Amino acid sequence: MNKFYYIATCDSCKRILRTLNLPENVILREIKKEPLTVKELDIMQQLAGSYEALFSRRAKLYKERGLKDENLDEADFRRFILEHYTFLKRPVLIFNNSIFIGNSPKTVEAARAAIKQEK
Repeated sequence: MNKFYYIATCDSCKRILRTLNLPENVILREIKKEPLTVKELDIMQQLAGSYEALFSRRAKLYKERGLKDENLDEADFRRFILEHYTFLKRPVLIFNNSIFIGNSPKTVEAARAAIKQEK
């Protein structure tokens, strides 16, 4: 299952999508229009090692709800990501059973290298 999870209105997601030159076997998934399923999130968690690794502390709702002052656990991270798409750190690329989370230059370069190796 090769998928690229993103938000179409996110400039970082769009920039990364352009630079990765994804192969045709990668399915694009716009999570605002088609929310994550429980199964998809659980697969992401297995690849990432935790729900916390998938959780965005930059989300507007994170600040609005005062979540930084709470002691969140894995169940909380999972619940929030399933509740609203903005809690997923993005983009997320699942490629050949590897996961690349977020938009840091290091992550994008690792994704690019994995894709290049495949070609």
